[in-house]
Amino acid sequence: LARTDRYYIREFEADTNLRCYVVMDCSASMGFGDKGQRKFDYARRIAATLAYMTSHQGDAVGLQCFADKRVHDIPPRRNPAHLRYVFDTLANVAPRGETRLVEELHSLAERIRQRALMIIISDFFCDVDELINCFQHLNFRKHDFAVFHLLDPQELDFQFDRPMRFVDMETDSVLLAEPDVIRREYIASVNEYLVKLHEGCNKFQADYRRVTTDTPYEKVVADFLVERERYSKD
Repeated sequence: LARTDRYYIREFEADTNLRCYVVMDCSASMGFGDKGQRKFDYARRIAATLAYMTSHQGDAVGLQCFADKRVHDIPPRRNPAHLRYVFDTLANVAPRGETRLVEELHSLAERIRQRALMIIISDFFCDVDELINCFQHLNFRKHDFAVFHLLDPQELDFQFDRPMRFVDMETDSVLLAEPDVIRREYIASVNEYLVKLHEGCNKFQADYRRVTTDTPYEKVVADFLVERERYSKD
């Protein structure tokens, strides 16, 4: 108005494309799997499928792989060559080391300044209170995040029928136990942990999805995408 003595409305186009980080646990415990289906392989299928879907709808996708230290840190990009790099990384990474999920999520919350979608794929074998603090941190930073909690059916049902030698895949510590003696207490502890984790996710607006590796991963991904689409329209 001051320059031309005419009224103008300034219009601009905002960058509304999504920035997505796929965060995948590559610790040794992810290598567990009954009947040849490792949690780690299942996680790679979910990560690759979601990366493909994100990229092909024109959004930027990145990948974070971690265990006892960060293994790969690929920032989000939007081109086909970058998607191939993500796929190659997923193909070559292997489960090893201890879980440092809590430290990694706090680091991501601090490093990623711009609001983003974080898809976290893990068995979440860590202290649940510390994990919920991570979710609070991500929520405080205004990030949108989804949690894929991968579990082998044996980890839930504990259907072992003879004395067993249990080995911690991350620390190599050994426990000799009679499953019939400890099954009830084990299941009660697991259920308590699952309820607390789910409640923590709800409190800080995380999209929590408990997934067992005997579920077809295509269904898991399809359900997630359908519900995200429904949520965005609401």
